[in-house]
Amino acid sequence: MERIILALTREAHNRRVKEVLEGAGAASCLICTSADQVRRAAAKYHIDVVVCGYKLGDQPVELLAGDLPPTCSLLVLAPQDRLELLNGEGLFPLSTPVSRRDLVAAVQMLLGMTHSPELHAVPQRSSQEQALILQAKQLLMDRHGMTEPQAHRFLQKASMDRGARLVQTAQLVLESALI
Repeated sequence: MERIILALTREAHNRRVKEVLEGAGAASCLICTSADQVRRAAAKYHIDVVVCGYKLGDQPVELLAGDLPPTCSLLVLAPQDRLELLNGEGLFPLSTPVSRRDLVAAVQMLLGMTHSPELHAVPQRSSQEQALILQAKQLLMDRHGMTEPQAHRFLQKASMDRGARLVQTAQLVLESALI
């Protein structure tokens, strides 16, 4: 059974949600009472799903989301008016009151998403594309004294900033060296 974290502000809510999820065989639950505990437990136990309210005892859920591993999803249980105020990636809102069936289904869906092979698949590059990226990295290392990891990170960041593929950015770096 998968392990998830429950981080609701009221102890009674944590107990009820734990009974529902464990009773349905959806997940084994760890209970945390603060965002700091959630961070430590998520890293230590490689947790993929955290069920919480819109606010934890020590900080809003949006701040916590930025500190969790990218594979960790946050299922936020709150009244609809609170959910409308949330904005952030990796937050999955579920309006309360929620039925047992909907809660179990949401947790199972999020657990299924984190184990989907498509999410973790590395795009395959042709040997030509790989050679182009290696040439661009070598150029950056030679001209700017970067290490290989620094050159790779430079290309990645430039790609993300431009919304371009890594191979396109590598091509731009090589073309700019010819000028």
